[in-house]
Amino acid sequence: MRRIVFDIETCSYPFNKLSASQQEYLLKYAEKESDPEKKQQMTDEAIRYTSLYPFTAKCIVIGIYDNEKEKSYIYYESDVKEEWQSEDSKSSYKGLTEKEMLESFWRIAEKVDQFVTFNGRNFDVPFLMLRSAMLKVKPSVNLMGSRYNEIHIDLLEQLTFYGTTRKFNLDFYCNSFGIESPKSKDISGMEVKNLYEAGRIKDIAVYCSKDIYATYQLFKIWDEFLKIK
Repeated sequence: MRRIVFDIETCSYPFNKLSASQQEYLLKYAEKESDPEKKQQMTDEAIRYTSLYPFTAKCIVIGIYDNEKEKSYIYYESDVKEEWQSEDSKSSYKGLTEKEMLESFWRIAEKVDQFVTFNGRNFDVPFLMLRSAMLKVKPSVNLMGSRYNEIHIDLLEQLTFYGTTRKFNLDFYCNSFGIESPKSKDISGMEVKNLYEAGRIKDIAVYCSKDIYATYQLFKIWDEFLKIK
């Protein structure tokens, strides 16, 4: 069975580039707050969350781990076409436009039997599908089908037994199961926007490669010890 683990990194557009009506919609609750300090906090939070929405952010990295080849393929946003590999040759990096990244992902998806994500049903998949539609790229696979099939394994759903127990982040699960966390490499998902604005897109790509490999290690534990047929 050909299986891929994938993850994306996103970054919001400058808030002032959104239309006036979009800004008004996103800040409508903050504008109702009378306390100036709390109003500012709510405004900052609303703007920070725009990195999570496909209508106010873009995909800047797509990371794919191929279990058959035991290798990671990471696409990252770049106006310059460039390719390079990690020192151990286990990760291949390629600079592309966002549209090209999406097209490449869906080409690969057509030939895959199973997809693995961490919180993919709530974030990565709908973001990819909606961004694809916005850029006139048609998804080749419906990864938002039944949550109980085995085409798309969302580990966050599996480890919480479909929301029955408390959710934790990937770093927490990795530490709990003895897996090296991608956060241990001094970069976390919360820092992506700052790194992107500093021009450190390649650092984000490397972080994503650690993320998908950690997710694969977590999948192997779930597959061996928690998957009950």
